[in-house]
Amino acid sequence: MRIAATRAGFLRGARATLPLTVGLLPFGLVVGVLAQAQGLSALEQVAMSALVFAGASQILALELWADPAPIASAVLAAVAVNLRFALMGPALAPWIDAVRGWRRWLMVGTIVDHAWALAIAEMRAGRHDALFYLGSAAMLWSAWLITTVLGHALGAAVALPRGHPLFFAAPACFIALLVPFWRGRGDAAPWAVAAAVSLGIGPLLPNPALAVVAGAVAGSLAGALRDTAGGGRG
Repeated sequence: MRIAATRAGFLRGARATLPLTVGLLPFGLVVGVLAQAQGLSALEQVAMSALVFAGASQILALELWADPAPIASAVLAAVAVNLRFALMGPALAPWIDAVRGWRRWLMVGTIVDHAWALAIAEMRAGRHDALFYLGSAAMLWSAWLITTVLGHALGAAVALPRGHPLFFAAPACFIALLVPFWRGRGDAAPWAVAAAVSLGIGPLLPNPALAVVAGAVAGSLAGALRDTAGGGRG
């Protein structure tokens, strides 16, 4: 398999990601609103979004924000939510290995769900330009900064109640990302197990973020059992 790294691939990745930036708008607004509500300045919020670049982690950290800061709980929550990257990163390894220097570090440092999903779709389609991922991630990073800044400004202007529909943006984005990975009825059982375990065990855990890990492990085991028993994807 020959892997390229071209400017054309970078631009194609940026163009392919452009429609997803619209979906980032409500997600970024939530992060910006929460940051403003917790007393972060616009500059502090921009620095957080630029360096962390992880919506779910930022929301968790902001929701746990207190004085004194619950550092152990925040770290545990962030680790639980981001364990998925331990599996996502290796899937991109062929492309990451194909580039050198600062571009490799940028690819590693900007692994994010949306760009990863597009990259996997590219691989499945037989197209292998490593800079496609970097172009996708760069577009998302830029849009993330803009939308979170807008959210901070919105939070300063309007106090949104906790039950406002805008706060459903984060789970809605993750649900939408599942669509390209559906391969047929064979996936229904593992997905259902993951959802049931995550929703069922969440209220029993000291930190809701652990429910994400529990659901992922349960779903993975269900999928492994299905494959071991010879159940194909329908």
